Amino acid sequence: MDIQATRPGWGIFWMVVTGMLFVGVTALVKILGTRIPAPQAAFLRYLLGLVFLIPVLGPLRRATFDRTTWALFAGRGLAHTVGVALWFYAMARIPIADVTAMNYLSPIYVTIGAALFLGETLALRRIMAVVVALIGALIILRPGFREVGPGHLAMLFTAIFFGASYLIAKRASASASPGIVVAMLSIAVTIGLAPVALMNWVPPTWGELAILMAVAFIATIGHYTMTLAFRAAPLTVTQPVTFLQLVWAVLLGALVFDEGVDLFVILGGLVIVGAVSFISWRESRLKRRAVTPPVPATKV
Repeated sequence: MDIQATRPGWGIFWMVVTGMLFVGVTALVKILGTRIPAPQAAFLRYLLGLVFLIPVLGPLRRATFDRTTWALFAGRGLAHTVGVALWFYAMARIPIADVTAMNYLSPIYVTIGAALFLGETLALRRIMAVVVALIGALIILRPGFREVGPGHLAMLFTAIFFGASYLIAKRASASASPGIVVAMLSIAVTIGLAPVALMNWVPPTWGELAILMAVAFIATIGHYTMTLAFRAAPLTVTQPVTFLQLVWAVLLGALVFDEGVDLFVILGGLVIVGAVSFISWRESRLKRRAVTPPVPATKV
């Protein structure tokens, strides 16, 4: 990025807005509750969100891909399908702050996956940062000191599948534009979730459909404001700001959903964000091709 074009103030501003939007998404899914099964809720979110693909329909119809690119689209669709279904399941069962904090693990899994599958160097400092992040996850979960329910386990796997989705997207972006990559993800996830959703279909109310439409709309806006943040400032500036998302989640959970404040969740989230920010800073200092993504990039 051209140093003269860097606007850190705007980068921080747009990342704060992004965090608030994604917390809004989690709040809406929390309000939705558990009446609609998680796969169906996720399916409706993506089905309703297809309306936002209208601007890329022209380029999508004209695009041609080789077998490798199609395989990447399918693989990413499968990984994201599982991740989204698990996220909806977890969101309805554990506190918003826990979901937000544990989602910070996705960039760490991307770092590990890039080393295992893309040949990225995992130097000692990066290994130490990964270990610190995993310690942060243990602080949040505290196995042996509190019950680790299915919602927490679902979030652990959610972060893994979202990390895999991001890695595949990095490969696919070499042969397709970002708009096409996003469009193909939305289509693939909608198709992937459809059979699972239909197996146990619960007729949604108009209110539930409105909530899911709002989820799709706010998530789309969140990804757009995240792009504005990246254009305005380097990742090393915007990445630490993502911790504010946990602050909003804690406040929302305590004030609106009566979930209380768990200091261990805040501490664990801070540890994970610190580790992710350190890895991003090291990539910048070493002039590396950035692999570890910003936290919001692995959102629903």
